[in-house]
Amino acid sequence: MPRPRRSALFMPGSNARALDKARGIACDTILFDLEDSVAAGQKALARDQVAAAIRAGGYGSRELVVRVNPLGGALVADDIRMAVAAGADAVLLPKTESAADVMAVEQALAEAGAPAAMGIFAMVETPRAILAVAAIAARAEAGRLRALAVGPNDLAKMTGVRAGGDRAPMLAWLSQVVLAAKAYGLSALDGVYNNFNDEAGFAAECRQGRALGFDGKTLIHPRQVEPANALFGASEEELEWARQVVAAFDQPGNATANVINLDGRMVERLHLEQARALLASVA
Repeated sequence: MPRPRRSALFMPGSNARALDKARGIACDTILFDLEDSVAAGQKALARDQVAAAIRAGGYGSRELVVRVNPLGGALVADDIRMAVAAGADAVLLPKTESAADVMAVEQALAEAGAPAAMGIFAMVETPRAILAVAAIAARAEAGRLRALAVGPNDLAKMTGVRAGGDRAPMLAWLSQVVLAAKAYGLSALDGVYNNFNDEAGFAAECRQGRALGFDGKTLIHPRQVEPANALFGASEEELEWARQVVAAFDQPGNATANVINLDGRMVERLHLEQARALLASVA
C-alpha cells in the first residue's frame, strides 16, 4: 500500500518561519520548495534552510519531499545532493517531460548515495508531459518513482486553456495522469487550488479530484489541509462497508469463494483486497 498522500503542502524553502510552522500542520506530505516560490537570489539560502530543517527533525510521520529546480539548470545537482544528505524521503522534479528525465534523477540520486527507499515525485505540468505520461509512470518499475503530481497552472499557461470552475477543458488530461499512475501503482496528486479563501470552491475541486481517482491534492496554504484530509480520506460509511466485506469473506463458507452475496450486493474477491487496503490505510 502506498502511504497516504491526501494533503501535500508546499512550503517555500526561503521562509524559515514557514518551515518551522510546518512541524505542527497535520498534512501527510510536506513539499519543501526550492523552485517556483523561491526568488533567484534566495536559492542558496532556501537550500541551506531546508537542509537544516529536515536535519533538525520534529516533523513526525510526515513525508518530507524536496521540490528541486528543473533539470538542465545550474541548481538541480546541488539540490539533489542536499536532499540526500539531509535525509529527505523523496525529491519532486518539476517540468518532468519524459522517462529520460526521471532516469536522470535516478542517476543523480544514485551518485549522491541515496538509499533505496528514497523516492521521486514527478510533476506533470506541460503538454509534452501529458503526451508522455504513460512512459513517465512506467519508470516506477525501476523502483524510485512514487507519485505523479499535476501542475494545472502551467498547463493552462502553456496551452491557453481557460479551465473555469469545473476544469472541463482539462478533465481528459487529468484522467490520463490518474490512469497512468494507477497502471504502475503510483499515487496521483491533483493540482493546487489558487484561491485559498474560497473554501467552497476548494471543497468542490477536491470532490471532483477524488471522483477522478486522485489520491490527494497539492496545497498552497495550511488552511487547506484539514478539508483535503477529510475529502480525500475514507468516510465512516466506506470504512464500515470495508469491515463488512472482510467479515463476510472471513466466514468459513466463503473462504474459497470468488463472489459472494452481501446484503443483496454482489461482492467479488477483488473487493476484499480493496477493503483490506482501505482498512490498512487508516490503521
